[in-house]
Amino acid sequence: MVMFLFLVVALAVVVAAVTLAVVSGGDSGPLPDAPPERLRDSLPPDRPVGRADVERLRFPLVARGYRMADVDDALGRLGAELAERDARIADLESALAGARAAAHRHVSMEKPQPEEQQ
Repeated sequence: MVMFLFLVVALAVVVAAVTLAVVSGGDSGPLPDAPPERLRDSLPPDRPVGRADVERLRFPLVARGYRMADVDDALGRLGAELAERDARIADLESALAGARAAAHRHVSMEKPQPEEQQ
């Protein structure tokens, strides 16, 4: 019987506390939505991305992982820069191969031919 009385009093206290909280909330309404957390340390727009930039990159957490738009933007930027660097490397390797071939032709043309023995 004492336990039942204790549960009734506890229930009454909880109902009174909830009622007081709802009523005292008054005209203020519900709490405003928190602004979405955005990517703080984005990749630098004015220079090429370096290793340190990628290591410092941190995506804000959201309810189901990471904000997809931030991740997509970062991956798109990294992909574009890697493609640009690959094209630059290919151009430089092609120029180097052409320079080596031209130097080889130039050296072989200047080399005197051994005289025929009589």
